[in-house]
Amino acid sequence: MFLWPWADRLGLQSELQYLPISAYPQQPSTARFSRCDRVALMQSVTIIGSGPAGLTAAIYTARANLSPLLIEGWQSGGQLTTTTDVENYPGFATGIMGPELMKEMRAQAERFGSEFVTGDVTAVDFAQHPFNITIDGERTIQTKTVIIATGASAIQIGLPNEKRLTGHGVSTCATCDGFFFRGKDLVVVGGGDSAMEEATFLTKFATKVSIVHRRDKLRASKIMQDRAMKNEKITFVWNSVIEDVLGQDIVTGVRIKNTVTDKTSELACAGVFVAIGHRPNTALFTGQIDMDEKGYIRTLTGTTTNVRGVFAAGDVQDSIYRQAITAAGSGCMAAMDAERFLEASD
Repeated sequence: MFLWPWADRLGLQSELQYLPISAYPQQPSTARFSRCDRVALMQSVTIIGSGPAGLTAAIYTARANLSPLLIEGWQSGGQLTTTTDVENYPGFATGIMGPELMKEMRAQAERFGSEFVTGDVTAVDFAQHPFNITIDGERTIQTKTVIIATGASAIQIGLPNEKRLTGHGVSTCATCDGFFFRGKDLVVVGGGDSAMEEATFLTKFATKVSIVHRRDKLRASKIMQDRAMKNEKITFVWNSVIEDVLGQDIVTGVRIKNTVTDKTSELACAGVFVAIGHRPNTALFTGQIDMDEKGYIRTLTGTTTNVRGVFAAGDVQDSIYRQAITAAGSGCMAAMDAERFLEASD
């Protein structure tokens, strides 16, 4: 049986469910999935990405008898595979572990005939139709439609212990993990709307929330600033940056440096929420498709892009909501848009 290693230290035994290791997503057998030498050279629908958006698109296109190919990457499952209990996804009254949810989604997509390839897309060519997609730099397939569901990654500070303690007190999603820090002191890093929103949300559970910001003024909108400043549980640590996250197995505090005086100090906390933005995973598509100034793919009607036959779903085109349920919903939309495109093209 498996239990998140920091659960007992945070006193969460009664709040976290035990989960057998077998419930976690396992890599598909190399004989069937990790090589693409058995994949047809021409596909009707190819989905790039294996988070909620990509897997939902696979379920819908498979049920439409389109035999989708999903390229899931060597690190499959999206951000939910690093999430603990998911309690805001409909249909699970007692919650579900993030990895288990992705395992179930994948099994559902496979049940209806979706084909999976484990590998990274290393190149795309949307200049001509059918489109060309290269996997691991070795094999190029052609496809009539593409659904891009590569998601977005939270921007991290880059501290020595930040990655090591992610999932053990370091988080990038207050909505996902705030519940587990009931009655604890927390730190939020950032000065924009996302940081104010995260900090305000965390006051529902935390005893105290300290916002650490490198300047003496916030970048957040006035309404978000006012909301945070009026909250009695929120305090501000101005002109400061976090030099490192403290703790061996779980977060116990942070080391802070004042950017004006250069003095360092330590602040005790049970969790650190990094809210300095997200970066869409779109570098692969630079010059191939229209994006906004932050790199998010621009979608027009529904999930359509400026390239006919290419659709985008999930966090790769959503800089606002960034939830599993909204990603899944847009994956459904992309599947239906691709199906209609194919019907109109026949």
